[in-house]
Amino acid sequence: METKLPVKISKSDLSLIDKINMIPDKPGVYQFKDLNGKVIYVGKAQNLRNRVRQYFNRIQSHDPKTSVMVSKIHDVEVTVTDNEVEALILESNLIKKLKPRYNVVLKDDKSYPFIAVTNEPYPRIFITRKRIFDAQYYGPYTDVKSVRYALKVIRDVFYVRSCNYDLTESTIAKKRFKVCLDYHMKKCEGPCEGFVSREHYSNLIDQAKRVLSGRIKALVEELRKDMATLADSGKYEEAAKLRDRIKALEVYSEKQKVVDRDEKNRDIIAIDYKGDDGCAVLFKVREGKLVHSQHIFLTNIIDQKESAILKTVLTRHYIDEYDIPEEIILSGKIEEEETIKSWLEGKCNHKVDIIVPEVREKTGILSMALSNAKLWLDELEMVRQKRGEHLPQSVTFLQKELGLSIPPRRIECFDVSNLQGKDNVASLVVFVDGKPRKSAYRKFKIRTVESPDDYASLEEVIERRYKRVLEEKGNLPDLIVIDGGKGQLSTAVGVLRRLELGTIPVIGLAKKLEEIFEPGKSEPIILPRTSLGLQLLQQIRNEAHRFAVQYHRIIRTKRIIRTELDKVEGIGEKMATKLLRAFGSIEGIKLASEEQLSSVVGRKLARKIKEFFKIS
Repeated sequence: METKLPVKISKSDLSLIDKINMIPDKPGVYQFKDLNGKVIYVGKAQNLRNRVRQYFNRIQSHDPKTSVMVSKIHDVEVTVTDNEVEALILESNLIKKLKPRYNVVLKDDKSYPFIAVTNEPYPRIFITRKRIFDAQYYGPYTDVKSVRYALKVIRDVFYVRSCNYDLTESTIAKKRFKVCLDYHMKKCEGPCEGFVSREHYSNLIDQAKRVLSGRIKALVEELRKDMATLADSGKYEEAAKLRDRIKALEVYSEKQKVVDRDEKNRDIIAIDYKGDDGCAVLFKVREGKLVHSQHIFLTNIIDQKESAILKTVLTRHYIDEYDIPEEIILSGKIEEEETIKSWLEGKCNHKVDIIVPEVREKTGILSMALSNAKLWLDELEMVRQKRGEHLPQSVTFLQKELGLSIPPRRIECFDVSNLQGKDNVASLVVFVDGKPRKSAYRKFKIRTVESPDDYASLEEVIERRYKRVLEEKGNLPDLIVIDGGKGQLSTAVGVLRRLELGTIPVIGLAKKLEEIFEPGKSEPIILPRTSLGLQLLQQIRNEAHRFAVQYHRIIRTKRIIRTELDKVEGIGEKMATKLLRAFGSIEGIKLASEEQLSSVVGRKLARKIKEFFKIS
């Protein structure tokens, strides 16, 4: 049971910091709101106070996306829950309802049909595309033919009524309804006129639910025993009905693909992602057979960890799902696994194992799910490409001019800067859909090179960048641009191959003649100056150069200032940095009074600094 904070605090009453300090150290859900009061992020925590404070106390450690989000937070609202499982459920429901900008968004296609089993005294079973009835839902089904066939089997085998009558004990007793043609065609047993007991009809519905859940084998075995009992009792007509039901179920079961010889019940969830888009594929395997498959497109996943994406997919799926198997196999690790297991086991009243196979074991059904996720993503990319959605002409033209298989929606460019081998630095700039994404920019201080060796510096930077991306399962670019010619390009290609990233397209852009070099090709590509693709590359290269030079100047200036301060006895690197932060420059330190200096470094050092600059 969730409870709001006992006091409703409006934004005008307290500052954001005041509100954060009032947050209790209990489990629950937090909502971040922007200047307009719109919820931009929903999260959960075992300790609300600690979790919310982390966003504001560790700003430097945030990824770019989180940094931008934090800058937009103007208000926070929390809901306290009794435990973390309740918080997980509330978080999932709020995300589904509010669709906050900075949460992963699941774009499941609402037009896909479900099979609904109503919760009436005499339930109906029918196809629907909206979850608006008081019912249990099976699906969604991406293949309309398969859902129609499933419904036909259910109605033919279990004599489920197809009418919309409001059947209750009262309306049946008052004989308000008459049997329809289905009864005379022996497709319905006539519950509307009381020709079948509620208990018998409910038993048929329960059997139908087991079929829809894919649990057919155990049902058939039970029906065989019932058939034998009826035959032994001389009830041959009823036994014959069960015989026909068994045959129909066996035919239906045979049409389902066998994917698991051990006949276990398990769900498989796999995700693949590229840039800001992803796709999750869910396979339901019951009694070793694939009984259902579903795909869900994901957006807003850039800079999200795979474990967080999988958690979102899993919680959103099972929040409305009660057919939970004994095993759930995932394509990667998941955040808060124990909390999610507790929640699932509470829903289904049996043990649930969450399994993440090792890479070498990702074969069979999981490999098939991963392949399907990749295929759906490729199809989405092709559809967007044909429609020209969100792709500026410069990106489309560049794809064509470089002969790339997909549009270079995410381009990363490197540049190295130094002065006679001193203060070696490098920059990385990122463009997404033809526009700079400054939150993703990175600057590097070269660690292993002290000479003017651009090749070695570039090698270090590229290795550092993509090793980290691989470790954190971050987003890889569609195109890498190197500021330089054949030599720099060759260095970059070597590093990428070592990291097993040799399939990423990479080019070198030589400044003098604006030649574009490609790996393994002796002749450069020369694009006309009017080319939108070339203009985009120039913009990216120039931005990388500007960013590198800017960082180099900062490093060089700090070194020169520190060198001068190092001459003062008792001033080391840490103290010099402290002074620079306080006064901005050498000139600022010189102009500061002894009193001002002593507030930063103490009276003794302040006197030494004043004496040093008097003499010098």
